Amino acid sequence: MNKVLPSAEAAVAMVPDGASILMGGFGLCGIPENLIQALHARGTRDLTIISNNAGVDDFGIGILLKSHQVRKMISTYVGENKEFERQYLSGELQVELVPQGTFSERIRAGGAGIGGFFTPTAYGTIVAEGKETRLIDGKHYVLESPIRADFAFVRAWKGDRVGNLLYRRTARNFNPVMATAGRITVAEVEHLVDTGSLDPDHVVTPGIFVNHVFQGAKYEKRIEKRTIRPG
Repeated sequence: MNKVLPSAEAAVAMVPDGASILMGGFGLCGIPENLIQALHARGTRDLTIISNNAGVDDFGIGILLKSHQVRKMISTYVGENKEFERQYLSGELQVELVPQGTFSERIRAGGAGIGGFFTPTAYGTIVAEGKETRLIDGKHYVLESPIRADFAFVRAWKGDRVGNLLYRRTARNFNPVMATAGRITVAEVEHLVDTGSLDPDHVVTPGIFVNHVFQGAKYEKRIEKRTIRPG
């Protein structure tokens, strides 16, 4: 079985207007740069983007926001994007903010086929409004629903032709859990290798979760906030 696509452009051609997309990455680390750029160039609109954050104004998901291709964001942190702030405050963008641990667990539940789970996080806050609550062993919990999406766009360091994926250090972040929760998962990899060349003990995302894979053309790998130790 060969799941290899020729390019990011071929991958995003499958995405219709109005689709929901899980986007891997944390800050600007491990984001699917090629897929985002191709989606921007294609002009696909009314998207629901599910991502830990919203990129920065001129890179990552930020370029999709700037071109008004995103209808709704489901995120945990959005503080580095001024255009996001402007669109949200003006009512142009729908936003669902989710505590980060809950965000990760909702995606994991979606990938595992779990119908929901109770967590004490956010009990008594506006995040819990309208949700079922329950007292368990003397502690209050909130029922959270799973997250799934039409597509998952993930980024890996290495991948083979059947979609087995390895990630590199912190670029791993949300990518593995998101790969399980997309109805169609597309992986862009820095290095595409032959099937059988990856040590099975090192594989993080098995190919059964990946529908398509391609080798990324280039990566900027921007640093969101560069800090250095004083000399």
